[in-house]
Amino acid sequence: MLSPEENALLTHTGPGTPGGNLLRRHWHPVALVEEMPKDGAPLPVRIMSEDLVLFRGDDGQFGLLGQFCSHRRADLSYGRIEDGGLRCLYHGWLFDRQGRCIDQPCEPPDRRFCEKVKHPAYPCQERAGVVFAYMGPGEPPLLPNYEPLVAPAGHVLVSKFHHQCNFFQANEGNLDPSHVSYLHRQANVPENLKRTVTGSDGKLPLALYDADMAPRIDAEETDYGVRIFSLRNVDGRTFFRVTNYVFPNKATIPGPMSGDGYNLYWHVPIDDTHHWRYDFVFRRSAPMEQRDIERDKEILDELSPGYRPKRNKSNRYLQDREAMKSWSFSGMGRIFNVQDVAIVEGCGEIVDRSKEFLGPSDKAIIVARRQLLRAIREVEAGSEGPHVIRDSENNRFPQLTVESEVLSAGADWQEHWKERLKVLR
Repeated sequence: MLSPEENALLTHTGPGTPGGNLLRRHWHPVALVEEMPKDGAPLPVRIMSEDLVLFRGDDGQFGLLGQFCSHRRADLSYGRIEDGGLRCLYHGWLFDRQGRCIDQPCEPPDRRFCEKVKHPAYPCQERAGVVFAYMGPGEPPLLPNYEPLVAPAGHVLVSKFHHQCNFFQANEGNLDPSHVSYLHRQANVPENLKRTVTGSDGKLPLALYDADMAPRIDAEETDYGVRIFSLRNVDGRTFFRVTNYVFPNKATIPGPMSGDGYNLYWHVPIDDTHHWRYDFVFRRSAPMEQRDIERDKEILDELSPGYRPKRNKSNRYLQDREAMKSWSFSGMGRIFNVQDVAIVEGCGEIVDRSKEFLGPSDKAIIVARRQLLRAIREVEAGSEGPHVIRDSENNRFPQLTVESEVLSAGADWQEHWKERLKVLR
């Protein structure tokens, strides 16, 4: 349970808010590269309640500017891409990627009026098919070298989902291992959705979640966030699972790779009541197989133009009550992403956490909330906050991994994890 004041700290991310000040000290996805073809139009984007415009210059490099011209507030998303910058249609003012006004054709050149104008601008970089931006103060930190962001071509699939709710409540769903036993239950799983778990004697993950619906949960703070352990009893053995809260607005789960890589979910606020979830599906050992590509197509088929889920509040997520009697616990199709969207949106645009009753299965959520609240207060006190990477030697995360396996009977999961950590270092 949180007080309304604490809840506001966690959920409000607009300019000048404590939570927004913290998030702005980190890089965030702002668009998929596929949204920004060469010679394409500028793209209006709204991030943390700021209206911006993303453009791709003649040289292929990205720029992110305030959407409305510093002169008379014309919409720059209709502007012309010229000379590596963006030119306003109204009076021809030309802005470069750093927000400098480098041409004012309607002003007397001897007045040097250009030098007085500094337009909002944020640095960008492209990685893994995604455009990232830094919207904070001072020199940008390093973009973290998470495995999905530096993996070879063919090892990562990316997409994004629009959510009609606050970013933090959606990310909390990723920190809740127990819900998988219920929300995502289904029968007759198609071949392209199958990938067994190591040591499970060929069993699919869903069968393992069904075998023990009340997992034991443990959580520990790390330098990148919170490591989450879930333990299920399967015929005297232990289904051992490690997931992560990655500070400040990300999470990793096994996904279809069951530990051979993972899914990285990056929740980026549009404003306080809407956000994007950027999905990175990463396979470590080899490029994606055909079944992985087919699975990705099924996920994309659930999206309308603009990356909005076809199943949404207006159509009650196309819930099929007949399917609930036979193969689908939720009645909302086979794609977990859509089921998750339905639940986190159903809590309301910003969930009222003062009315919750949290139990032992919510341990990781409690730890993550405390960590984020502490970090917000540290930033307010003048600190940069945790997990801001400035040293290239420390820009690697071998211990940020996901595990999903069935341990042999009598195995001590804590000793098993200690040995696993030695390998990861």
